[in-house]
Amino acid sequence: MKSFNTKIIAISNQKGGVGKTTSAVNIAAFLAITETPTLLIDMDPQANASIGVGVDSTSNQYSIYDILINQKNIKKCIQNTEIEYLDIIPSSANLAGAEIELVSMFTRESILKESLTNIYGKYKYIIIDSPPSLGLLTVNIFTAADSLIIPIQCEYYALEGLSQLLNTFRLVQRHLNKKLIIGGVLMTMYDSRLNLSKQVVQEVKSYFKDKLFNTLIYRNVKLS
Repeated sequence: MKSFNTKIIAISNQKGGVGKTTSAVNIAAFLAITETPTLLIDMDPQANASIGVGVDSTSNQYSIYDILINQKNIKKCIQNTEIEYLDIIPSSANLAGAEIELVSMFTRESILKESLTNIYGKYKYIIIDSPPSLGLLTVNIFTAADSLIIPIQCEYYALEGLSQLLNTFRLVQRHLNKKLIIGGVLMTMYDSRLNLSKQVVQEVKSYFKDKLFNTLIYRNVKLS
């Protein structure tokens, strides 16, 4: 069986409604249809990424919660999806309380990273959908990831809260994961009819410079 130099990409922004899950699901699905072995990990208690690829998060199957809290073998928690080359580790409603349960655990920041070592090489890409918060779940994600994609909505207050995200990123980079980089910033829900959308893109570009992806994700009413 072919072994890969696995790349772990986190999709993260603690602001809700910016297109994190939509981005994670679509990037993972696109990689899979190009016959690239891909694993999607749903770390959001809302479990929308799991639902998005047709997995019932209320089933009795093992989830990411079992890996983080019950030390379940990661291989037993991976599920196939209807898309060939795309597997998922689903979320669970129990994940909502995992932040509190993780507090007292040994090496709590690196539980996910240690679990992923057991499947390193099986997938070319591991895409992680993050929760809309900067707690221990997100710290686990940043500690495990190679790079971070930050989706930003083209709306007023788009940059609000980004300083906290970048501060968490720098702290993890300094103390827990020196190889972590910002892979890129993705502008979502762009409306070419609005001057506001263009202004937000310019503002983000002036801050992130070449980290801003050229691709804009347009708002699509039909798709909604």
